Amino acid sequence: MASRAGTVAQPQDLVDITALLDAYYDIAPDLGDPGQRVVFGTSGHRGSSLKASFNEPHIVAITQAIVEYRAAQGVTGPLFLAKDTHALSEPAQNSALEVLAANGVHVLVDARHGYTPTPALSHAILTYNRKAAPGAPQADGIVVTPSHNPPADGGFKYNPPHGGPADSDATGWIANRANELLENGLRGVKRIPLADAQAADTTGKFDFLSSYVDDLPSVLNLDAIREAGVRIGADPMGGASVDYWGEIAERHHLNLTVVNPTVDPQWAFMTLDWDEKIRMDCSSPSAMASLISRMSVGADGSVPFDVATGNDADADRHGIVTPDGGLMNPNHYLAVAIDYLYRNRSGWNPESVVGKTLVSSSIIDRVAESLGRKLVEVPVGFKWFVPGLLSGEGAFGGEESAGASFNKLDGSVWTTDKDGILLALLASEITAVTGKSPSQLYKGLTDQFGAPVYARIDAAATREQKSKLGKLSAADVTATELAGEAITAKLTEAPGNGAAIGGLKVVTENAWFAARPSGTEDVYKIYAESFKGEEHLKQVQAEAKALVDSVIA
Repeated sequence: MASRAGTVAQPQDLVDITALLDAYYDIAPDLGDPGQRVVFGTSGHRGSSLKASFNEPHIVAITQAIVEYRAAQGVTGPLFLAKDTHALSEPAQNSALEVLAANGVHVLVDARHGYTPTPALSHAILTYNRKAAPGAPQADGIVVTPSHNPPADGGFKYNPPHGGPADSDATGWIANRANELLENGLRGVKRIPLADAQAADTTGKFDFLSSYVDDLPSVLNLDAIREAGVRIGADPMGGASVDYWGEIAERHHLNLTVVNPTVDPQWAFMTLDWDEKIRMDCSSPSAMASLISRMSVGADGSVPFDVATGNDADADRHGIVTPDGGLMNPNHYLAVAIDYLYRNRSGWNPESVVGKTLVSSSIIDRVAESLGRKLVEVPVGFKWFVPGLLSGEGAFGGEESAGASFNKLDGSVWTTDKDGILLALLASEITAVTGKSPSQLYKGLTDQFGAPVYARIDAAATREQKSKLGKLSAADVTATELAGEAITAKLTEAPGNGAAIGGLKVVTENAWFAARPSGTEDVYKIYAESFKGEEHLKQVQAEAKALVDSVIA
């Protein structure tokens, strides 16, 4: 833990916004450097203009590639275009609009000239396509956001007509085409001036906020929250949900306070994350320190809110703070949410499965079994939950990184991308209906299923070692025991869908670990969990690192 973690940012921590924006327009990427090429990770292309990895040439090339991809796929409906509060998001949105308009794409931007959470974009795409006549043109979208990443970063993500993150086939094609356009000096990119793009007949407006906020009663029991008078503190953390929370309170008559409505591209009000960086990670105790402190018990024994919540910059992640438990571990809250929802959503398909990533806590497995529900374990990446959410076969999908979504009360799809606002409001519904906080309910689950201890560590690895880890087979692992227990499974494919996990997961009766290479750093990540306590977890982690190092050496 860095010495200043959890303390308010100082002037030396703040990015120079002028330099950041100048670099966006002035710096051209060196395509001989892999770090300056277009690369789509699990959530789009990300980078910083200061590092020549997120600059105007990248954005116009990616946008032209998306235009060509959607045309090849027969997508001819409107494209919803949204942005978050990062400094690079508005110029990138403008660059994208110049290309989209030049190509004659019907674009819908925010009618309020504001910021749009990722789930509101997903909701808009799905709502449009559901209401369209059979065989009518389908809509898709682009959201400009690097999610919880630091203020100097930018991000650019494509959501096809299913409303969720694009799959690897789509992103691979788009990235390859974008790099080809960059290599050719952007020949083949169509573009018109911004003023002409904004005035184009093909550019229209859409009220993302009203579409999303007014539809919330279809997915949540807001009546219960209102009638119980649950006191909610919502912290947008300087992100795109800033206007949404106030409207949610007003339109649905909830006892909800927007804790901090400030929008600042430097995020000077933030407390520093574990590594002394400004990062809007609502699952991090350090980044959430100010909200956690507000929930502390006063001298008279009172607390200001029954539930407090935080969102990252594009509001696709959630952080839940309770008076009795502080900031909940995302895995703990997912387990509570699953247990509550599958017991209280009578309109859902009774055969609907529980979706989780293979690095999420195994207490979810035990909860699913107690509910009589099938568990579907998929690789990291929310895209794997899209088919189930669309069909209702998988009414809930959640990731260990505080991202999840679930279906409407009638079992139909709500969003196919992570929805931090939804999961934050669910905590209030749970409190209203059960009379207990989510952290109290989690204690009940551990009394029933045991208390797991979960952690993630990073280990150094070269690019070659990371490549080898990503290509491992179960036969490469010869060990038969892990931390004193017999190994019951060695996985390089997700059991839920057979997709490659890009690493290795080893399972015993009371523990597991998973190792995956980082897509952005020269490290690999070890996720580990034990139901036998902290010391056993440390043993699992040590043996996991030794095992992985031996097979990638």
